[in-house]
Order: sequence, then structure tokens, then C-alpha cells
Amino acid sequence: MAVVAGSGSRIRLQTLRFSTWKARPPNTATLWRCCRFKPILSNSNIRSCHQESGLRNSRDCIAEGVLRDIRDCGVIACLRAPRYPLAEMAIEAAKSAFAGGISVLEVTMSTPGVFEVLEYLVHEYPSLSIGVGTILQISDAEKALNLGAKFLMSPVMIQGVLGITADHALYIPGAMTPGEILSAFNAGAKIVKVYPVSALGGVSYIAAVKKPFPHIPLVASQGITLDSLDEYIARGASAVVLSDAIFDRNAIEQLDFDVITQLASLAALRSNRGLASSTSAYCSESHTTLA
Repeated sequence: MAVVAGSGSRIRLQTLRFSTWKARPPNTATLWRCCRFKPILSNSNIRSCHQESGLRNSRDCIAEGVLRDIRDCGVIACLRAPRYPLAEMAIEAAKSAFAGGISVLEVTMSTPGVFEVLEYLVHEYPSLSIGVGTILQISDAEKALNLGAKFLMSPVMIQGVLGITADHALYIPGAMTPGEILSAFNAGAKIVKVYPVSALGGVSYIAAVKKPFPHIPLVASQGITLDSLDEYIARGASAVVLSDAIFDRNAIEQLDFDVITQLASLAALRSNRGLASSTSAYCSESHTTLA
């Protein structure tokens, strides 16, 4: 099994064997994109976003592409440590999530070797939406962008980050109150993370704040489980952030990455169900209004 180990500012491949690791190709030529379950072709066959639209520059297209992936997928997998003592463990966990159908991944700043992990994943999976979360400093935001992060996420609105991502990537600021949500959107955020959503009331809170802001895409974050994710989406969230629900602690400690792949697949299926319910509810409301 090929895994990756950090060495200085670069990453090199090593071959390690784990008795508890079931053999699985680490670099799958064809992965299944979350929810839509369409094959993601090998790098040489992928049309760039710029090729698909000559009217937009490639950097503008990155932000729109990530936003589209988030809406289509409904799940942002959140990879965070310090339970991963080595960068290569975080990378293998990410690969397993991709194999299960995840197409949007957030690597938080608490992950050991976060920028090494980011650099490797961006290089190996250029078609996926990979970004950095818990951004609190402009310097970290700039470094992540320089290494190819397609989106940045923060627990609150960080002054200045929106400005430097405008032409490079998607910025997802965090907000708690209706006033904060509206302020972030008016400042230019294309999508806003509602955090900490479980502490604020969970699904009912998302449904409540969505009513006055039907035009603002919302990401529900904190304490969301596989059992509740489809309800969040059905009740108004464009997507949810899942951490432990996909990156199971026991599975990682035992190096059983197949479990992560299975959980990622389940998350994709449940998200798809939530998106279908949300669409049905929207069509029903539109029909009632027209009638």
C-alpha cells in the first residue's frame, strides 16, 4: 500500500505495510462524484473549467465550480486532527473519503502538516474541490491559496479574507445570528456557514433562518450526524459539514480506512435523499403559489 510521508516542505512516497489495512488501489483512475455518482475521469481527460466557459476567467470559475460542487453534493467532509499524528494518515483518510464519493473536502488548520496534506491532495485530485478550514489569519489564507486551495472556511467572518479570495477561490465565512448571516452575504460571500448549528437548535434553526433568507445559500456545521444530514438539506441547508460522521476515530486508529469509504458512501446517499426532498418541497411550494 502506497502512503505519503512528509519530508520538509515536500512529500515523498513510501511503501508501508499495515496488517490491518485491506489492500485497495490508492490512486483510483475513476472515482464516483458525490450524489450524482458520475465518474470523474483521469487527469488527462478532464476538461478544465476555463475550457467549459471562455466567458469567465479560470480563477472566477474556481469559486463558481466549488459552489456548484457544494450544492450538487450536499456534503463537505471535514478532515481535522490532532488525532492524526502523521500527515500521511490524514492523506489516506482523505483518499478513502474520495473513494466513497466525496467531492468536497475541508482540511482544517489543526491537521498536522496541513499545508503538506493540501499540496499533495490538490496535485493528485485536481478535479475535486479541496480547501482549508478554520482560517483565522490572513497569512494562512494566502499560503493555502498559493498551494492551490479552491476554498477557505472560517468559524466567523475574518476581515480581509473575502478580499483576497475574490479572484482566487470561494470563501465560506461562519455566522451565528440572522444579522451575521445577512452581513456576510451583503459583504460578498456567495455562501455562509451557520455555526455552531447544533448548539443553536439544529434543523429547526436552519429552517427558521432560511425563511427570511431564501436567497442565501447556507452550510450547516457542527455536531451533524449521518442520521440527520438529509433532514438539514431538506429543511433549507445547501450542504452540511461532516467530520466524525465520516472520519471515524476508531477506524483511523485501527488503520481501517475501508470504514471511512463506507461512511462516505452512506453520507453521499443520504445527502442525495435530502436534495431530492428539498427539490420536491420547492416544486410543491411553487405549484401552490401559482395555483
